[in-house]
Amino acid sequence: MSKFQDVQGSYGRCLRRKGFISRFYELLLARDQRISTMFAQTNWTQQNKALRRGISIALTFADGSKIVDGSMKEMGHVHSRKGRAPVDPVLYRHWRESLVEAVREFDPRFNPELEQQWSEALRITTDSFTEQY
Repeated sequence: MSKFQDVQGSYGRCLRRKGFISRFYELLLARDQRISTMFAQTNWTQQNKALRRGISIALTFADGSKIVDGSMKEMGHVHSRKGRAPVDPVLYRHWRESLVEAVREFDPRFNPELEQQWSEALRITTDSFTEQY
């Protein structure tokens, strides 16, 4: 059994409910003006697909699977100071908190233990991105 199997299940439940990704971005963009500025020219159809894939990769990475190492390095590079979409590491807290808040709203089985697992898995990912920044 994987460490974040419950988080993977939670993510699946969220995706089955219409509006999850949109709600996440609504929460994220409202948190900090710097974030909404970063997304000013965004193709949302493309971005929503990228986020769905990115979260799946992040959760697989957090679980210790080496199969996504290349994808994680690629995403980390994109968001590094030299990448095409740099993200100041101080903003990752907003990404993690917005995602957990959206999960809280969309997963009917959400509970404090699951919240802790989500937070831990997402921190593993953002810590990796911070190292590459």
